Amino acid sequence: MYKKNIFSDNQLSIFYILLFGLFFRAIIAFWLFPGYDEGYYYLYTQNLDWSFFDHPLFVSLTTGFGIWFTGITSPFTLRIGTLLLYTGSLFLLYLISLRLFNQKTAKITLILASIIPIFQIGFGVITLPDSPLIFFWSASIYCATCELFPKKNINYRPTYRLSILGVLIGLTCLSKYHGFVLGFCLFTFCLSNRIYRRAVLSSWCLLGFASFVTVLFPLIFWNYQHDWVSLRFQLFDRFSSVPNVSKPYSVLKIFNAFLTNIGLLFPTIGIPLWWVTIKTVFTEISTSINNKIRTEDEKYLSRKKLFILWMSLPLILGLNILGGKEQILATWPMPGFWSLILLLGFYVEKWQDNSKKTIEKWLKINIVLISCLLLLILAHINTGFLLQGSRYAILGGFLNTKTDPSTELINVKQLKEEVSDSPMLLEALQNSDFIFTNAYYLSGLIDLALRPLKSIPVTCFSYDRRGFTFWTNMNQLVGKDALYITLKRFHEMPGLTNEFRDFFKEMKEIGKVDMKRGGVTVETLYFYEAKSLLKPYKSSKYSIR
Repeated sequence: MYKKNIFSDNQLSIFYILLFGLFFRAIIAFWLFPGYDEGYYYLYTQNLDWSFFDHPLFVSLTTGFGIWFTGITSPFTLRIGTLLLYTGSLFLLYLISLRLFNQKTAKITLILASIIPIFQIGFGVITLPDSPLIFFWSASIYCATCELFPKKNINYRPTYRLSILGVLIGLTCLSKYHGFVLGFCLFTFCLSNRIYRRAVLSSWCLLGFASFVTVLFPLIFWNYQHDWVSLRFQLFDRFSSVPNVSKPYSVLKIFNAFLTNIGLLFPTIGIPLWWVTIKTVFTEISTSINNKIRTEDEKYLSRKKLFILWMSLPLILGLNILGGKEQILATWPMPGFWSLILLLGFYVEKWQDNSKKTIEKWLKINIVLISCLLLLILAHINTGFLLQGSRYAILGGFLNTKTDPSTELINVKQLKEEVSDSPMLLEALQNSDFIFTNAYYLSGLIDLALRPLKSIPVTCFSYDRRGFTFWTNMNQLVGKDALYITLKRFHEMPGLTNEFRDFFKEMKEIGKVDMKRGGVTVETLYFYEAKSLLKPYKSSKYSIR
């Protein structure tokens, strides 16, 4: 009876951790302005297909889930799918740690993953491909854990789980191309270990591979229809250099990426995470070189640690090395750190045996610091209390609009209200047949803001049109009137506007909207009326980049 109560208490505490995390992220999701990427993925829901130019299928489904379920289009409903999926991802991570180690380690791992800022926001709030990616990434690793590490340390024999694993890795690939890296890591881990090598040669593995290829049908079919453009973009075109611009390799960029990762993980977690990782790597190498005699349990634990390293380091190190030459986005290496947090959870549980109060204090301080920091940032985004000149400024403010990165976020509700309150802009919108911008990432936010006022096509005129290449039939727009909307920094590039003038019979500026925060103008959007598209837009080598 006593054991049953303990079990119930443990399960209840896990439920409360997941529930509180969901509630906290929901607050952020409700008040956080949408980012450029979210606006772009919102357009995926307007142009559903087997796959997309930038990413596979699932981001359109997770983004659209809240809209279709509620019938309401807003930044919050865009994020409902992400909020729910991340809760599932956390629970799967808990189950992985529970399977590999024990109840205490699993709970600590869950707490750590629940509070890390980049995990909370990048995986659990913002609608990105990373949300379904991390869910199926976790599901794949959990399945692999059940397959490779049974509860009792017995001789390994391949089972039916390998076929399920093929399906899960396929679903991971349908979330984001990172899934192929996970599949490679699992394959090479088994191949490099004598005990698990038989899995690669088993009939279950062949069935798993067949299942993997079958699940990839939407991705393969869409790419086949479009000359493999998405795969070419991800593997080659994304990294092609801009003409007459050299990109020398820089070790300093690698170091900057390393520090950025620590900052995004939060230094009081990121530094210990790297410490235990380096310690584990050197310990395993030293043990292997010296042929140290170990018990069967020690060997089993060693294989678990190596498994975690294989599920994390190839992606992290590969992208950091690539970062010496190419721009690496913040969330790209994070699935690797997601796997690596299992290792930190294991060591923290061991440290807790020696200094329980210190570890508990460390966890509580991290929870309070990170939560307060995120809420302060959220408050600033909505009120501008850190901006100089803001009516809510504290001590006169510390940032200006040029040094505040949060000004990249656009309040679509405010934009809608400003256009609605302007007779000239509203009339221009009502008289237009379509809207275009000069940046693919801006078009989605414009659509999100103005679609309630008038539902018309939104497209992009740019050398980099991404998905708009497939969504917009330019021939159907010839002869029609447009509303061109752009940001201040692009408005101040007359060459860009002049390029567009050549495609219309007449084009003139008709107004602007100042986006304000705490009374301070943080961004300005300019509106142009463009009469009668003369010919389909097509960029040239002279297009502004």
